[in-house]
Amino acid sequence: MKSFKVTPFQLRPLSAALLMAIAAMPGYAQESKIDEAVLPPVVVSASRSNIEADKAPQTVVIIKKEEIERQLAISTNSSDVLSSILPSYTPSRGKMNGSGETLRGRTPLILIDGVPQSNPVRPTGREAHTIDYSMVERIEVIQGPNAINGLGATGGTINIITRRPEKGSFNQHINVQLTTPTSDIESDVLSYKTTYRADGRLDKLDYLFSVGYEDQGLYRDGKGRAIGVDVTQGDLQDSRSYDVLGKLGYWLDDTQRLQFSINRYKIKSKANYIGVAGNRQLGIPSTSIEGTPPGTPAFNDVWTSSVTYNHYDLAGMELSAMVFNQEFEGLFGADNSATFQDVSIAPRGTLFDQSRSVASKFGSKVGLTKSDLLNGRLKVTAGFDTLIDKGKQDLYGTGRTFVPESEYRNLSLFTQGEYKLLNNLTLHGGVRKENADLNVGSYRTLAAFRGVLVEGGTIKFNETLFNAGVVYSPIKDVSLFANYSEGFGLPDIGRALRTINRPGQSISSMRNLAPILTKGIEAGTRVRKGAWDFDASYFQSDSDFGARVVPVNGVFMMSRERTRLQGVEASIGRRFNAAHRASLSYAYTKGRYDSDNNGSLDAKLDGLNVAPSRLIATWSANWSGKLGSFVQVQHAFDQSFDDPAKEFKGYTLVDAALNYKLPKGELRLGVANLFDRDYITYYSQSALVEPKRYFAGRGRTITVGYSLGF
Repeated sequence: MKSFKVTPFQLRPLSAALLMAIAAMPGYAQESKIDEAVLPPVVVSASRSNIEADKAPQTVVIIKKEEIERQLAISTNSSDVLSSILPSYTPSRGKMNGSGETLRGRTPLILIDGVPQSNPVRPTGREAHTIDYSMVERIEVIQGPNAINGLGATGGTINIITRRPEKGSFNQHINVQLTTPTSDIESDVLSYKTTYRADGRLDKLDYLFSVGYEDQGLYRDGKGRAIGVDVTQGDLQDSRSYDVLGKLGYWLDDTQRLQFSINRYKIKSKANYIGVAGNRQLGIPSTSIEGTPPGTPAFNDVWTSSVTYNHYDLAGMELSAMVFNQEFEGLFGADNSATFQDVSIAPRGTLFDQSRSVASKFGSKVGLTKSDLLNGRLKVTAGFDTLIDKGKQDLYGTGRTFVPESEYRNLSLFTQGEYKLLNNLTLHGGVRKENADLNVGSYRTLAAFRGVLVEGGTIKFNETLFNAGVVYSPIKDVSLFANYSEGFGLPDIGRALRTINRPGQSISSMRNLAPILTKGIEAGTRVRKGAWDFDASYFQSDSDFGARVVPVNGVFMMSRERTRLQGVEASIGRRFNAAHRASLSYAYTKGRYDSDNNGSLDAKLDGLNVAPSRLIATWSANWSGKLGSFVQVQHAFDQSFDDPAKEFKGYTLVDAALNYKLPKGELRLGVANLFDRDYITYYSQSALVEPKRYFAGRGRTITVGYSLGF
């Protein structure tokens, strides 16, 4: 059957038309009187000071469980979930590697229950795929550079909160779903997913155990072609993954709680396909054919564990303490890159090898909050963090050193204050002192970089980071906010170390390893008036010595330059009644850098370093006590760059989902890319000019799922 197609011109106004149509629906033109229960304020745990989301001096987005579940009914890709909700997040690459997926044009720090998943000392681009989002209760997003959780949040913080036990002594939940493209329903393109969860509360004890498994088939684009598989960087298609989450909590008394948590996630390619290069000039995307790629299939293997202790009334204060560990191993696929060649091992061009990144983190976070000082006007939080991050990057096939063993040690002290100067004016401020050192052993670079000996050494990083903000409510339901904050990050140490090709270099003398200090400002407003909500902000972040990722002959290199990101974000939502809600959100981001080091920002950042301007419209409806629906429209606007080969032609995608409650359980139907739009991904158009990675986006898929709680 021939698929229904619409042109980009027809799709672009859909977002506006969607909202207009809803507003015109009978009975919805006038604001409804909705008697809704007053919900408790959402406290942002990633703020470290228990700040309420709607009272923060910067943009904070809380992605609720219901929103996550709606997105998972359309796509199980965690990057799709984030980019479908956050217009300032780069459109997903659809691959295991998410390099180039930024928040407001900079790298976010990703946490799971406060435990860092990002590897800022040795970035791999794999941090968005360390947990199955079926295990997630909510996601806290603090936008803009900040240092409250330590190293790496130059673009913001994304804190993933895992599921909590439900009421009842023993609850079970099972979910199964099947995804297929509509262009070709065969066994090799089908994807299956199932999860099982058991949880409960027993007096002082609560527990949760959950396991998930997913088997993904081959993806197809809007024209029914097999999408090119990224053997080297890793791919989500043609892969298997599983996740096991366990949590055990115990109330020592009415004010003290202890919790143990562990999560194991692994995703690995099934290695049934090899990629075929496309043709950018002719608009032909890369495809896949059956075949066995060389080497061991790419994978992510991650353990995240923590022990937390909370005392909610310690001499009138609140204490939170955590110790954590993360073990990360990421293997990239094999290829015969010029970087890997060594004629002492094999003739030039014949040596296949693959890189592997290994990281081990141990750390702690301690915070103490006093909230009733000066007659309740002042709240102060103080604490300290520690981190020991060890790791390396080697060549898996030959055992050669790619990036030497390194150890990052950090002790940070911080304090954060919130002072209610007037009933409608609150001041925020804080300071964090980073005391860190990076120790790198002596090593020899690969033959491709002349095999030079590099003298190891220690680099010290001592930074004092500040933040200050104000929230003012001139009238009821309206607040204005402004914020200044600093973020602290490291450049990609691995990229700098593995490409040294001049003899006599030493770690301690390398300017390229200097830290990245990012200064951000933001000003905006929030309106919560009846059925309406409105948010708008302007933001800017500057790094005098930033780090830009540059592809050189197929190898990603690092360039240190002054960079600036700036933009605006706005969102508006209306609840027409208890059953219908629509929203519209927009983000515009512009990035520039100093290409010739003369002090002027003369060049545009490309798609590897900045997201396109995006518009997202949604409509959720409950038609009855049993039937619900969800529609979202995403539009990425055209964008030009200094390199004409990276011209981005925007596209519009429409997704929809239905859910129906059965006498037992719930049935779901999700349709991604409803109009089967044929397009090339943002990354492939604007970030990397390479025939093998000229990837098309995924065509229309249908997901059928069933869930049952008992």
